[in-house]
Amino acid sequence: MQKHIAIVGAGLVGSLLACYLSKRGYKVSVFEKRPDMRLAGYIGGRSINLALSHRGWKALKKTGLDKTANAIAIPMKGRMIHQLSGSTDFIPYGTGEQAIYSISRGDLNRLMVEQADEFPHVDFYFNHRCDFIDFEKNKLRFEDTLNNRFVEVNTDIIFGADGAYSEVRYEMQKTPNFNINQQHEPYGYKELSIPPGKNGEHQLEKNALHIWPRGNFMMIALPNMDGSFTVTLFNSFKGENSFEHLTTGQEVETFFAQQFPDAVALMPNIKKDFFENPTSSLVTIRCFPWKYNHTCLIGDAAHAIVPFYGQGMNCGFEDVKELDEILDATGENWEAALDKFQHQRKPNGDAILDLALYNYIEMRDLSGREDFQLRLKIEKKIAAAFPDKFMTLYAMVTFSDFSYAEAKKRGEQQSELLDAIMQLPNIEQQWEGEAVMQMAKEWINKNR
Repeated sequence: MQKHIAIVGAGLVGSLLACYLSKRGYKVSVFEKRPDMRLAGYIGGRSINLALSHRGWKALKKTGLDKTANAIAIPMKGRMIHQLSGSTDFIPYGTGEQAIYSISRGDLNRLMVEQADEFPHVDFYFNHRCDFIDFEKNKLRFEDTLNNRFVEVNTDIIFGADGAYSEVRYEMQKTPNFNINQQHEPYGYKELSIPPGKNGEHQLEKNALHIWPRGNFMMIALPNMDGSFTVTLFNSFKGENSFEHLTTGQEVETFFAQQFPDAVALMPNIKKDFFENPTSSLVTIRCFPWKYNHTCLIGDAAHAIVPFYGQGMNCGFEDVKELDEILDATGENWEAALDKFQHQRKPNGDAILDLALYNYIEMRDLSGREDFQLRLKIEKKIAAAFPDKFMTLYAMVTFSDFSYAEAKKRGEQQSELLDAIMQLPNIEQQWEGEAVMQMAKEWINKNR
């Protein structure tokens, strides 16, 4: 008898999961509390442009969704650092054609739902908010907000793919021995924009992620297909130069003119964007177990991550790919597969969560400092000299198949080497010399 699988959440991870499970022949029902974005448009309004990279592309490829994504993705080959003086520094992410890809969350989600809906045995139910789960009977109750009624659904397997504020996880918190740590960061973000030029051209370098690091806060900009840039200000809620001091038009004008003079000249709607768009919070979620009976969390519902490594979506997509591989390895024994899935992915969810939190410090503060830029050059020089034994931390996370946990471990080890190198006398003048390569060679022979 064909298994029936319910997925709560029609976002990016839920849509991809529906495609994977349909390919296996399961009947899949996807429930989403928001209206159908194909009809109503994407109702998020606060989403940061996404950065699609190696892990995400691999997961999409198996369903053919990589072609869908490629049509609306713009390669970003490095960071463009904008100093307060107006000068810029371009720092490549990798080598050759390696890049991360700017992509609109709303456009990608809409296209993924359209494609998932074409798979056999997949049905979407929008305006359905998860209200209750009976974990013993695999029964869900939904509030159909469009028709003002409640609907009960019986199923064999339940997935909570409903994001950082997951209703499935909320229900699971009522089960025995469920642990959760929810941390709202003391900083948030506001989405702004740089419109296209007069002829529809990008007004900044198109193939770069632009960063304005300012110590305790920063602004970033990612390119869009129409020539615009989605701009995001990340800032503390309280304190000097924080959101609490940006309450009037004059305060906003003064702040941006002082901190981002080269960007504000390209942002004619700065005050309108600032006051019409919400100031949104950022949350980190760690929880365990992810599985209870035949219900399992996946994606942000299991491990909500701040966006500073651009890995939230990629991690969620990798969740789906690894679940699919585990189903193969267990002969589709769901009890064994879900148990293996949570134990295999939990350490990696924790690792990328830690890396993303640290990367905010790197982006807002360190990336603008000459000593840190030198450190990155040295790290890349070593990686180029010993390609089989040494990769930069960024490359391990973004362009490799290393698990997040292994990348974090190796990155911490390599950081000790880089710390020692940066302490060498006159490192600014000697960094391309033999002493650096000799230290690196000795360290690699000992540790690799």
